[in-house]
Amino acid sequence: MILKQLDDERLVVLLREGKRNAFEEIYRRYWYKLYSVAYHQTGIREEAEELVQEVFLKLWSRRADVQIRHLGLYLTIAVKNQVYDYIKSQISYRKYQEYIIFQEIHQHYATEDIVNYTDLTNVVEKVLNRLPEKSAEIFKRSRFENQSVKEIAVGLNLSEKAVEYHITKSLRFLKENLKDFHSDN
Repeated sequence: MILKQLDDERLVVLLREGKRNAFEEIYRRYWYKLYSVAYHQTGIREEAEELVQEVFLKLWSRRADVQIRHLGLYLTIAVKNQVYDYIKSQISYRKYQEYIIFQEIHQHYATEDIVNYTDLTNVVEKVLNRLPEKSAEIFKRSRFENQSVKEIAVGLNLSEKAVEYHITKSLRFLKENLKDFHSDN
């Protein structure tokens, strides 16, 4: 049987029967399309590849149970859901990094014999001044002016991904430089 000539509906039937070659044909037909969707959303090649792999792993593991009427639509929605979960986890990770930084700041502030609040404020300001201008501006708008990523993106005429990038970059920079400050005192 020549699988390349089969339509998606027949491939899905064969997939449900556990036919590995049907799965491989689905993979060949849709991998690049799904990769394009994932890459467009994440902007990171390796992450896009992993997200697509995860979609195909789930498809294979659930092959007997899944009800698929339109294979292309099903796979596109599946990869978009994977991307959504990935972005959500990245935001959670960034918020966790932010929490650690501010916990460190709070710990320094609470321990008066290590550093006083004014010194810490000055160090944070100096670290922020060492950031590239755009990164510092985005970070200040995000953390000190409580603007959302969307508001910042609109205000600075940037993509939301670019704003997320600058915030993450700033958090890493701040964290690294606050570690130095902590070890110096």
